[in-house]
Amino acid sequence: MKKYLLTLIIASLFYTKSEACAWADPDYDYFNLFTQSIIKDKSYLPFLHNYSERFYTDFKRSQIPDENIESWRKYFNNQLTYSETNYLVYAMTMNDLNNLKKGSPNNQLLKKVGSGFYQKYREGIDYLIEAKYLEPYMKINYVETADSFYYRENENDKNATNLDYKKTVSALTSLYNAAKNPEIKQRYGYQLVRFNHYTRNFDTALQAFKMYVQSLSLRGAAYYMALDQLAGAQRGLQMGEDANWNFFQVFKNSKSRKESAFISMKLSDTASFNNILKRAGNNDEKNMAYFLLGYEDFTNPIPMMEKMYDIDPDSEILKVMAVRSINELERSYLPTYYYDSKDSDQSSKIGADNNSNKIETKEAKPKELSFWQKIVMFFKNLFSSKSDKEKDGNKNDQSDDELLENPNRIPFYTKNQSYYYDDKQKDFLDDLEQFTDKTKEKSKDEYWQIASAYLKFLKKDYKASTEILEEIKTSNPEYLEEIKRMKVLNDIVSQPKITAEFEDHLIKDYADYFVEKKIEKDSIDEGGYDYYGSAPSTASFLKDVLANRYFLQGEDGKSFLMNNKLSDLQYNPNSTLVKSVENFYRKTNKTQFEQQIIAKNMDDVGNIDAFFNVIYGDRAMRTADFEKAKSYYQKAQNFSGIPRENYETYNPKTDKYEKLVYTGENYDGYNNIPDLVFGHNVWESFGSSDVESMVAEGYTAFPYIKTNMNKLELADALIQLKKAGNGKDQKSSQANQLIGNVLYNTSILGYYRELFVMDVDNSNGGKYDFWSTGKKNPYQYYYKNFTSTTYIEPDNFDLAINYYKKAMNISTDKEQKARILFQMASAEQGKYYQYESKNQANINYDDPQWSQKNDAYQKQLNDIKNQKYRTYFAQLKSQYSDTEAARTLLGSCSYFDYFMKR
Repeated sequence: MKKYLLTLIIASLFYTKSEACAWADPDYDYFNLFTQSIIKDKSYLPFLHNYSERFYTDFKRSQIPDENIESWRKYFNNQLTYSETNYLVYAMTMNDLNNLKKGSPNNQLLKKVGSGFYQKYREGIDYLIEAKYLEPYMKINYVETADSFYYRENENDKNATNLDYKKTVSALTSLYNAAKNPEIKQRYGYQLVRFNHYTRNFDTALQAFKMYVQSLSLRGAAYYMALDQLAGAQRGLQMGEDANWNFFQVFKNSKSRKESAFISMKLSDTASFNNILKRAGNNDEKNMAYFLLGYEDFTNPIPMMEKMYDIDPDSEILKVMAVRSINELERSYLPTYYYDSKDSDQSSKIGADNNSNKIETKEAKPKELSFWQKIVMFFKNLFSSKSDKEKDGNKNDQSDDELLENPNRIPFYTKNQSYYYDDKQKDFLDDLEQFTDKTKEKSKDEYWQIASAYLKFLKKDYKASTEILEEIKTSNPEYLEEIKRMKVLNDIVSQPKITAEFEDHLIKDYADYFVEKKIEKDSIDEGGYDYYGSAPSTASFLKDVLANRYFLQGEDGKSFLMNNKLSDLQYNPNSTLVKSVENFYRKTNKTQFEQQIIAKNMDDVGNIDAFFNVIYGDRAMRTADFEKAKSYYQKAQNFSGIPRENYETYNPKTDKYEKLVYTGENYDGYNNIPDLVFGHNVWESFGSSDVESMVAEGYTAFPYIKTNMNKLELADALIQLKKAGNGKDQKSSQANQLIGNVLYNTSILGYYRELFVMDVDNSNGGKYDFWSTGKKNPYQYYYKNFTSTTYIEPDNFDLAINYYKKAMNISTDKEQKARILFQMASAEQGKYYQYESKNQANINYDDPQWSQKNDAYQKQLNDIKNQKYRTYFAQLKSQYSDTEAARTLLGSCSYFDYFMKR
C-alpha cells in the first residue's frame, strides 16, 4: 500500500511540516533517551511528560504504591505479602470472607493463613465483609438530562440510592461505635462520608467527616480516602475553594490517588492556584502548589523550578519537573525525523511574504583551532575551492573539525512544528543546564548528576558529559542503566568520522544496540498488521545518528541503507543515489558492521545487478540517450519484476484490493510494453484502459515497433527511429514524431508515466508531483522517510519538443503538423507546471490580505503562462484552426476549446 499512502503523506508534507493527523501519536516523535521513569517516587509516574494522553501511561500500575494496601499489611502485622494483601482487599469475594468467619475457608490464601486468622483480625475482616457488600453500590446516582452526552443503556445501573438510606446509615454507625481499633473505626467513618456523598446528601457528608473521621486524629490511608469524598461533597455544595484545598491535600499526601485528585481539583485558572498558595501553611504545601502550577503551564518551567528550589532543592517533585523539562527539550533536540530540507528556507519568486515556516537550527559553535591546525587549514583552503568542497565526492576529505562543526550534524535544536506545540515554545537548555549544575551541588541524589551529564550531551559537550558520568557513584539499578546508555551515546555521537576502525568498535562493543527488537503483540491486529510500528528507542536513535554521519561524509549508499531497504529505491529511483548504493553493494572488503548491520537491508529484489541496470536504463531513456539505455537493458534481462510483494491494487472487476502478481502478461517494470506508447492520447484519463485513452499513429513503415515489447526492444526501436529521423522525407518526420510521443507519453503528464520511474502502473503517487522536481537532493540530514519525499530527476520536456520540431520542419502534411503542434503544446504545459511548482506563493493564511494577495499571485501566474508557455497553442490557433485535427481536439480537450474561444 506504499504507493497509496505516499500520495497522502507527501500532500500533507507539502502543505505543512506537522503531523497533525488523527492517527499520529506525538509520543512517537522522539526517542526518550533520558528515561523519565527513573524518578524514585513512583507515585508521580502519571505526571511525567507526554502528549498522546492526559497523563503518562508508559508504566505498570503496580509500580505506584497503594497506601491503602500498605496500611492493611501493617494491620495484619505483615503476615501477608503486598500482593496477597492486595488480593484480599480488592479481589477476594465476600463469600470467601464469610466462609473464613464461619471457620470453613475454601480460598487457598485463607487456608494458608489458617482458621485463627479471623479471630486475630476479627474487626478488620468484618469491615472488609461490609465494604465488599457496599462496593457495587458506591457510585453517585447519574441524573439523565436532555444534554447528557454519554450513552449508558448497557451500564450497571446500581448506585448508592439503591440501598435503604436509614438502614445503611444505622448499620454503619452501629459498626463504627462497636469497633475498638481506631483505624477500623475510621474506615467505617469513611464509608459514612462516601455513602452520603454518593446519595447527594452533601451537608450530611460534611458532618459525618467531622464526627466520624476527623475526630479520631488519624492521618493514615483511611483519612485521605474520606477527605477525597469530603471534597467531592463540597464540590456538590459549590464550595469550590474548600473542595480544591482538600483535593490538594489528597494529592499531596496520597500515593495512589494523585491522578484522580488532580482531575478533581479543576485548576482551570490562575485564581485557583493563588487560593491554594494563600492557604499553604508550610513549605511542603507551597512546594506542591508550585509543582501543580508548573505542571499546568509548561512553556518555560525554569521560573517555577527556581521557586521550588528555594524551598527544598532535594524534593522529589523538583526532580519530576526536571525530568519533564528534559523530555520537553528532547522532543526538539532528538525528534525521530528532521523535516528540514536544503531549500526549505528559500522564498518564492512570486508573491512571497517571507512568512513561510522555517525550522530553526542552532548551529554548532566553532571550536578554537590550534596554531598547527590553522596552518593545515590555510594550505587546504589555498589549494581547494568552495565548489570543490561542496561536491559529494569530496565529502570524504573533510577534516575532523569540519565534520564536528557541520551545522547539519544531529542532534541539534529544531523548533517542533507539530500541532501540540505553540508559539510559546522556546529552547531553555542553557537555563536548565545552569539550574541543574546549581542543584546537583545541593542535592545528595545522583539524579541531578545524571541530568547534568545528559544536558551536556544535548549541548554536544560529550567530553564533559562523560566525565560527569564517570564520577557518579550509585547502586540504583535504574540510574546505572541510564548511565550505561549515556556512555554509549557519548562514545558514538562524539566520533568525528565513522571509519572502518570505529565500525569494528561498534560491532564488537555495541552490537545489541543495532539489533532490531521484535514488535510487541499488542500493537498488531488479528490480521497481522502493525499499526504503530516499534516505538522509538536508543537503537533507532543511533541508527539515525550513523545515517546522518554517513550522509555528511558523502557515503550516501550506506546512509540510505541505515534507514531503508534496497527495494525502497523503486519509490524514488534517483540515479545518483542508486549509484552510491551500488558502490556499497560491490564493495569487496566490507567491515563486519557493514555486513551485519547495513548489508542486511539489501533485501530481495531478485537479480540485484538487473535491478540496478533497469534503473540506469530508465534514466537514460528519460534523457533520450537510447543507446546508453540499450546497453543497460541488455544487462537487465534477468530482471524479475519491480519488487512489490505487499503491493495491493484495486480490481474493478472483483471490486476488491488484490495483491499484485506478475502473470507474464502484465507490465512488470521490464516486459509487456504495448506499441500504444508510440501513440497519442485522445483524452486524459489515467484510470481508463490504454485502448480507451490512447490511439496508435500507424507503424507500418516501422516493422521493428512490435505490438508487445520489453525495454530492450523498445530502446532498440527508438535507436532505429532516430536513424530514420535523420532523413528529409515524410517517413523521417513521422519517425521523429513517434520518438517525441514516447518521450511525452512516459513523462509525468503521459499515460505511460510509470515506464521509466520504477512503477507498476500510472495510478497517482508521489512520483507524479511537480512541486519537488526542482530539487537536486531534498535531503539535508539523511535518507529517513525516503518514500515520503520525491527524489526523482525531473523530466526534460524540451527533449520531446525538439523531436517534435524536427518532425514539424520536415512534414508537408498540415493535419500531421496540427497534431504535432498540439503535442508540443502539451509538453510546453509540463514546462509551465514545473515553473509554477518552483514559484509557490507562500502567503500566510493568517494574513488579513490573503485573498487579495492570492488573487494577484494567480493573475501574475496566468500572465506568465500566456506570455511564455502558450507558444504552440497560439500557433495552432492562428495557423491550423481549420484542420480536422484541430476540430477533433476541440471536442476532446476542454482547455484547447477554452483557448480557441478566447
